[in-house]
Amino acid sequence: MLVVEDEPPLVRALEINLKARGYDVDTAPDGSQALSLAAMSPPDVVLLGLGLPDMDDIDVITELRGWSRASILVVAARRTSDEKVAALDAGADDYITKPFSMDELLARLRAAARSSSCWRRCGGLPSAPRATTCASTRRSSGANRKPTRRVPGASSPCTVWATASTPDDPGFGP
Repeated sequence: MLVVEDEPPLVRALEINLKARGYDVDTAPDGSQALSLAAMSPPDVVLLGLGLPDMDDIDVITELRGWSRASILVVAARRTSDEKVAALDAGADDYITKPFSMDELLARLRAAARSSSCWRRCGGLPSAPRATTCASTRRSSGANRKPTRRVPGASSPCTVWATASTPDDPGFGP
């Protein structure tokens, strides 16, 4: 896991708590060092604090997402919907606002691990203009859902489902 944060007391608290729970933790105080560390030793998860001193937050997310499949969890005091949406649209997987409890952070890390392990088994997301979800063992049926890809030889059933859209759907189109 890579913790990217410019507040030393928070970095230290996260490092101590996460290591105590068995996580391997690397830290970076800014975006440039984070990108360098992530390139040298690709993390499974990036905890990204916003307001870094050297780079725009969205640029860090976009750069990471361009070549990394790591789950990106944004940790920030910002609470406006626009800022959260911008980070998520840039490629962040989750957004947690400060102050937060360690229990909440750990739950979000477990959710990220579940999601990323499913995508690894599936071989990644297919290219599609619509949102996709991964259904490990549950099956979903309905007129507007169809399997788009099943990976032969996956360690467990993992089917990627995409919601089909029609011209009558309000969200239809590019």
